Amino acid sequence: QVQLVESGGGLVQPGGSLRLSCVASIRIFSIDALGWYRQAPGKERELVASITHSGRTNYVDFVKGRFTISRDNPKNTVYLQMNSLKPEDTAVYYCYLNLPAGTYWGQGTQVTVSS
Repeated sequence: QVQLVESGGGLVQPGGSLRLSCVASIRIFSIDALGWYRQAPGKERELVASITHSGRTNYVDFVKGRFTISRDNPKNTVYLQMNSLKPEDTAVYYCYLNLPAGTYWGQGTQVTVSS
């Protein structure tokens, strides 16, 4: 069974930084679709960033230049480094991976940006 466990969320002031981690229970080396979504209260879940097995990254416009996604295949871990955080970044952040059998999600980690 595929399990994804996120960590690293918390409360941070505007302008601050957080690093989210997502550890998978399977080897991620060959998985081409990994990434992060987020869901703010009252809003739909939205893509934040993704990374392929070759390391090619994709970001949505509202995080470009502030967030960085990376992967450590030997550790089966995907990271999301978030800098210059804004109150509108407040949300539950979910990591995901796509397999032929379907899409798997972590349980989510809360990120709150507030002074």
